[in-house]
Amino acid sequence: MVQIARSMKDDMNKVYYTGNHIKGFLLEIIRQMSASGYKPDYIAAINRGGVNPGVKLSHYLNVPLYVLHKDESNLWMVDDALEGKNILVIDDINDTGKTWMELQQDWAGSNTVDWDKIWHNNVKYAVCIENTASISTADFVGLEINKIENPEWCVFPWEEWWLHR
Repeated sequence: MVQIARSMKDDMNKVYYTGNHIKGFLLEIIRQMSASGYKPDYIAAINRGGVNPGVKLSHYLNVPLYVLHKDESNLWMVDDALEGKNILVIDDINDTGKTWMELQQDWAGSNTVDWDKIWHNNVKYAVCIENTASISTADFVGLEINKIENPEWCVFPWEEWWLHR
């Protein structure tokens, strides 16, 4: 069983995930992708939380990595998606579903998008941790939690790294 450090601070249950947890989550994502036959042509990592897992998957799968910034349009990916390129969007956590919905809204700026042809088909969403109470769901998930049943704040190894060994 995986040991996860938990602490109570400021009335919030913080859960500290280690590099080994992330490795396990990414191996689970890779297993799910392999079982489904999905191989991305490139990875699009959500800045900031998706960059660390995105770099790791990019190296493992030997595919390019691009970083998506929330304050910039990512419409450049629409043509790739419509041409059938497989794009894996990755983030550290699908907490509320807001990030995935914002990406879809950005792409809605292109009148050429046929949503049924790309979302969850050649454009897939992967997360290290999926909040099952989210308004959207990822295609590939390292760990599922439910923040309604167990409210917690997930702390990844690239966050607060200066406070812990």
